[in-house]
Amino acid sequence: MTINQSKDEEQQRVNDVAKKIDKKIERVDQSIAQAHQETNRIERNYGENTKVNTTEIDDQMETNASVQQQKQLVALAVENENILNSDKLKLENLQGSPYFGRIDIVEDGEEDTLYIGTSTLQDDNGEFLIYDWRAPISGIYYNGILGKVHYQTPNGTAEVDLKKKRQFQIVHNKIRTMFDTNETVGDEILQSVLSEYSDEYLKNIVATIQHEQNTIIRDTHSDILLVQGVAGSGKTSAILQRVAYLLYHSRSTMNADNIVLFSPNKLFSNYISEVLPSLGERNMRQVTLNEFISLRLSGVQVETLFERYEKDEHNLPETTVKIRLYKESSDFLDKLEQLETNHPEHILHFEDVIFEGKPFFTKEEISKIYDTVNHAYHIPDRFLKTKNILIKRLQKRIHDDRQQDWVQSEIDNLSDEDFQQIITDHNIQESTNQRDIIAEEFLRERYAPIYNALVNNYFFNPYKEYLFLLNDMKQNLVSDNIWQTMIESIDDQIETHKLNLSDSVAILYLRDLITDGGINHAIQHIFIDEVQDYTMAQLKYIAHSFPNAKMTLLGDRAQDVLTSSYRKNDLVTEVTELFSKKKLTTITLNQSYRSTAEITNFATKLLPKGNEIKAFSRQGENPVIKVFDNNNYYQGLKETAKELNKRYDTVAILTRNQAQAEQIYTHFSDESIVTLVDADFRSIPKGILILPIYLAKGLEFDAVIGHDISANNYPDKRSVDVLYTICTRAMHSLTLCVDKNISPLLKSEKDLILEQ
Repeated sequence: MTINQSKDEEQQRVNDVAKKIDKKIERVDQSIAQAHQETNRIERNYGENTKVNTTEIDDQMETNASVQQQKQLVALAVENENILNSDKLKLENLQGSPYFGRIDIVEDGEEDTLYIGTSTLQDDNGEFLIYDWRAPISGIYYNGILGKVHYQTPNGTAEVDLKKKRQFQIVHNKIRTMFDTNETVGDEILQSVLSEYSDEYLKNIVATIQHEQNTIIRDTHSDILLVQGVAGSGKTSAILQRVAYLLYHSRSTMNADNIVLFSPNKLFSNYISEVLPSLGERNMRQVTLNEFISLRLSGVQVETLFERYEKDEHNLPETTVKIRLYKESSDFLDKLEQLETNHPEHILHFEDVIFEGKPFFTKEEISKIYDTVNHAYHIPDRFLKTKNILIKRLQKRIHDDRQQDWVQSEIDNLSDEDFQQIITDHNIQESTNQRDIIAEEFLRERYAPIYNALVNNYFFNPYKEYLFLLNDMKQNLVSDNIWQTMIESIDDQIETHKLNLSDSVAILYLRDLITDGGINHAIQHIFIDEVQDYTMAQLKYIAHSFPNAKMTLLGDRAQDVLTSSYRKNDLVTEVTELFSKKKLTTITLNQSYRSTAEITNFATKLLPKGNEIKAFSRQGENPVIKVFDNNNYYQGLKETAKELNKRYDTVAILTRNQAQAEQIYTHFSDESIVTLVDADFRSIPKGILILPIYLAKGLEFDAVIGHDISANNYPDKRSVDVLYTICTRAMHSLTLCVDKNISPLLKSEKDLILEQ
């Protein structure tokens, strides 16, 4: 049978499957409409059945039972509707491109043909039309070569004889490309996919997953999975497929709420937001590092990584570097813990608990309680006992104050409705001491702010505790005067409710250590992208905050834009040392897919070990270096961008910092197609974009213009990481614009220089 004859048969199968998908969607739509009607009916009944008398005790009991029953019915109806909507989404994702792979196998003497797609599809008789790409047997498609193949099943290892592996590119239910291969994914399909223009959203890559990426996706054994991937190696895409795979693999014990992804910025969060829904899964929680820290340090403005980078661009003294490197190490957190636990006689820094402008519990009273607790106890235990004593004293105060004249007067002044509401809310039975019980409930509500302050540990001041330990810390990094100046600077910042990034994690770690708080046991997986921007102290704190979570870390040491000016240690070495007691797996991705071979080869020349990076064989135009003189730089930059925008939807002008981006934007102020992007942007429009490089991390654009790659702006090798990251954002076109004198980093590229 020829491949052309086979293609006709394959097209007929696509047509048949497409019809079955359409019919299933029709049936699901009918079921959704019926379910929606049922939900509305139950909700109406819920409202009617709860409008009963609540003044009599028998009626109260009857109402409570009815309310609970109606709540359960509503919840079940909503859940049924959600399941149907989820089924519809999976079917819609199959429309137009139902599958992308086929494998023919012989297992236990029986021949079978399996088609691989984004989700499972069965016909009305239960026969599998499509196998989910995450199913154990689908692993053969990604890892297997023709012949004997092993794959993992829930019951152990199975063996099959792989006879054929076929790949499809199906668009609008028409087979565009089809061929048989012995590899994972052939160059033909990759060429076609990679040659497409960039979009506002990242796409799923299940049809083009490579062997190394598949290893990342299906790893379920490592405590720490560290992926060191070069720019454009597909590590972010692979990690999102990994989330989808883990949700499928552990669907009975885990859902999207048990996963947290740390994103580099808000733009990136939006960029990847469509991948999981395209695979029929709900998005996991996403948070930036700054959002994570700020949520845990409410009321304090924590310096962002971007703000610090901008400051460092202007001034970064050697003493600042020394202190920062120490405070960002895991050893620094260990030192704080050691200082805190080695002095049991030390009294923590407590605060007055204020109620209606007056101290309800004074810090002296709290300190005295803490000091009376057995010093042999661990600090968290002493703290907890102190808290419990304070709560008991509050409860006693509530009991004692119930007979106070002001309390009785307040109760007398309650309206009948409010009086009855207290009885209903707290299920207070009619009795001789009903009024006393009502008085206590009234006081509980009145004193609720005090209770909240105790429960949330607001009577402890972690900032003062941190300053105290810094004063007590022996160090030989800098002179005592400089160290003391640093402490005073932190104190001044705290007074204005501000905090340096390097101090924030240390304070959080110290606070959680003392209060035994800040721990989330429900999270099972943590994903961190651009991990090279994280300090070991930050990673240690994240691991501490989510003790039950396995961690997947993605990074590229060559894209260390934000800290490369002062951090020199190797990322893999640091992470390996930090998690030495965990089962750690390191995977390296050296194949770059994003850019054309010309752009990739150009960018890799900037790196000391750039020859280790392999460019994908997608050909394109050479990068261009435009050198402008005679004060016509910005006009030349503007014309270059507008010319490129005639050919490409997205043209990004990437700068070193926000100030440079704003300066360029003033020259485009009359152009509606130009957008100045800042840290608050959540999506990328079409047209010409101007943004600092740190906001472009993880993103890709059709065409990239590097702003002012001159000797003045990129003077030496300390700028290599920034320039490399700029170059590797480009998919199809790269232009580096230079104002007068070219950077020494580009001196070897004489053939690409165009004098303007």
